[in-house]
Amino acid sequence: MIKRELFLKPIRPFYEISDLVKVIIGIRRCGKSVLISQIAAELSERGVDDKHIIFINFELFEFAHLKTAYDLHKHITPLINKSDQFYIFFDEIQMVSDFELVVNSLRAQGNISIFITGSNAHLLSGELATYLSGRYVKFLVTPFTFEESLQITGETDYKTAFENYMLWGGMPGRFMFKNDTEIQKYLQDVFDTIILRDILIRRKIRDINLLNNIIQFLLENLGNIFSANTISKYLKSQSRSVSAETLYNHIEYIVESLLFTKINRYDVKGKNVFATLEKYYITDMGLLQLKRGLVTEHLGGRLECMVANELLANGYKINVGVTRRAEIDFVAQKNNETEYIQVCYHIDSDQTMRREIDAFEGIPEKKLLITADHFDYSQKGIKSVNIVDWLLVPK
Repeated sequence: MIKRELFLKPIRPFYEISDLVKVIIGIRRCGKSVLISQIAAELSERGVDDKHIIFINFELFEFAHLKTAYDLHKHITPLINKSDQFYIFFDEIQMVSDFELVVNSLRAQGNISIFITGSNAHLLSGELATYLSGRYVKFLVTPFTFEESLQITGETDYKTAFENYMLWGGMPGRFMFKNDTEIQKYLQDVFDTIILRDILIRRKIRDINLLNNIIQFLLENLGNIFSANTISKYLKSQSRSVSAETLYNHIEYIVESLLFTKINRYDVKGKNVFATLEKYYITDMGLLQLKRGLVTEHLGGRLECMVANELLANGYKINVGVTRRAEIDFVAQKNNETEYIQVCYHIDSDQTMRREIDAFEGIPEKKLLITADHFDYSQKGIKSVNIVDWLLVPK
């Protein structure tokens, strides 16, 4: 087990702040439970009495009886008092109905630092957002980054490691298996669990074929901007006719499950976000492999997906840049700084080079071209970098 410093570092300043609930979200099996276990271990190392660290994983059978807010409150009350400092970890808390009532009550007590995890972005909507308005901080946890995968495998041949990561991604559990068949079976189980528990059951969806068709479309169009009308035409080609409302709802449910990330378009000149025509990227490359063919297919979209996930793991807010003349793959913002990024798997012609470079025209800020080539294309204030080198550079 590696220490996930990339995600621990931004959370540490909030360990002792009782008035802010620490909300940690991430796709199933990405390592949230391990992360909060590491937080609990750090608190113990700081001298916090283990009796003051309460850890409840709602996926464990021993806590299966905690189904409602009343059950949870009844369970917690005997374990705490109002004079000592306590640290409470609720893992996969969305499994408890009306849990936000208990979380807000404990937060209001003033001597309890609360950490909650969930595998669904819906955790931060509805009642929780209402009760905790301005009283929580959100942290996104992702599957292992490429650099973290190297820590796990000890691989020193970066080219081979990158090809393996591009194929099978960074889901922590997949590193326990040695051959492709075992990895694929594990990832299929993860995928099926997400579909069943975070979409079908949660949203009471009965038409699994429609859901799978939409997911297949999203996978086949990684890195492409499209509209609901485009998806509708695709579904009609599959002999399916779906209303726009149903289509949008299903996409929303898929994004809520954190299986995909939606990236909005951003007007570079006007500095505003467009409400339509987004891009979607799958959260882990291994899950993409379950639904698509060989790794050689659609390499540009795969590379974009890896860049998007790396930026998100490092705390960047990302959008698709739109200028009068072109589209910029990513407008990445962090700490009041903006970076403009173009991604191209292979610069194979002068025309391709001009297309990538011209997209930056009129942009004075930091500009980056990421490719899988081992050649420096830097020019006109644009820095060029190989994808593996970029993945290993601290951001």
